[in-house]
Amino acid sequence: MSVARSPLPRPGVDPARRRLLGGLLGLPVLATGGLSGCGGGEETPARDGPVELSVFWYGGTRRAEATEQALRLYSTRNPLVTFRVTWQGQGGYYDRLATQAGGGNVPDLFQIDDSMLGEYAQRGIVLDLGGYADDGRIDLDTLPPGLTDYGTIDGRVYGVPAGQTHAAVVFNRDLLRRLGAPEPTTSMTWADYLSWAAGVTRASSGRVAGSMDPSGDHRALWLWLRGLGTGFYQGRQLGFGSAALLDWFEFWQRARSQQATPAAALVDRADSGEPARQLVVTGHTAASFAWSHQFPELQRYSDDELAMVGFPGPRAAQWDRASMYWAGFRGTRHAGVVANVVNFLTGSIEAGRLLGTERGLPASLTVRQAVVQTLDDPLARQVAALGEALRQQVGPAPAPPPKGHGEVRTLLADAARSIRAGRSGARAATAQFMARAQAALAR
Repeated sequence: MSVARSPLPRPGVDPARRRLLGGLLGLPVLATGGLSGCGGGEETPARDGPVELSVFWYGGTRRAEATEQALRLYSTRNPLVTFRVTWQGQGGYYDRLATQAGGGNVPDLFQIDDSMLGEYAQRGIVLDLGGYADDGRIDLDTLPPGLTDYGTIDGRVYGVPAGQTHAAVVFNRDLLRRLGAPEPTTSMTWADYLSWAAGVTRASSGRVAGSMDPSGDHRALWLWLRGLGTGFYQGRQLGFGSAALLDWFEFWQRARSQQATPAAALVDRADSGEPARQLVVTGHTAASFAWSHQFPELQRYSDDELAMVGFPGPRAAQWDRASMYWAGFRGTRHAGVVANVVNFLTGSIEAGRLLGTERGLPASLTVRQAVVQTLDDPLARQVAALGEALRQQVGPAPAPPPKGHGEVRTLLADAARSIRAGRSGARAATAQFMARAQAALAR
């Protein structure tokens, strides 16, 4: 689904407001290149008159309603700025953004996640916001340092986190109670998690598998690797060798042999990551892997009570991870206004209360504290509780994934699918993945 909206209505403009916005619009903006000192272009003063920014994001109707309310609030405070908004589901979002990029008509402000930020930065599509952060026009001081680092590439700030999330195990609490099985716990070892999942399968007499098979899930592999003291990437190359990946694939082969995970066809169906297809809500597994900010949506698909804990492995394998970013188009004519809107969406307590936890926990700890105190949704409170439990124990943030990451993710999922289906052995799939992934990163 794609929804385009006409400009959000502009309230009446009084002279005092016009003078106030005149100061805002006097901020440096992009003409055709980048901000001087940030992107290499010349600074051009903004024209004295109304500004309409195009804004594009993915998500559902709740996210759209919250985002439009926040943008209306901005226009109330800055009456010469209006917004032309477009939003759609995640499926096909990046295809559409790529088409826009190819035509040079990327929206002024858009939502992007870590899978694509590095690629768009290296292709010169996103605006370097570092100059605005350096002089305080975008306030990053209230963000966890690792969260800021996770939007920085080669020393340049290309994305400001729109929210923070954590990798989580979402499990069916009611099902485990009916089976008399224990609940998983945050930071249990991967071996203990496998034993737990196999025990759940046995307790259900094989009717329900204990866990989703995440062998093709780059998020799970990345945390596994960090638990071993390495990373997914080192610069623009893979940060791990064949031996580590083979161990990963063989671990999940053991899980399948113990019936801890479901049939390959079910895993393939859920591999897209779409909440409605997750096996914990379709009733095929007791647990699935998800982002913590997806928890309320997952619960809406299940009649049973769900709960969540952090991923297996050491807590320091986690990091302050942006659920998604706000990014600006490098070719926008209104870079200063874009930066001001980003600062408002991420740093305003009033905007934070409107946006809630739809994109994860507010990135700013100041905004987060204010928002969490007023949460009346028990599901959102669980998201906040997990974030607080992990906040002081995360490890250092890596750089966002480099260009080619999207293809690497696909190659990993294909390799895991081939192993599950018996089309190739773990060693052959590992060797093929390593060669193809390195080639994808080198292009």
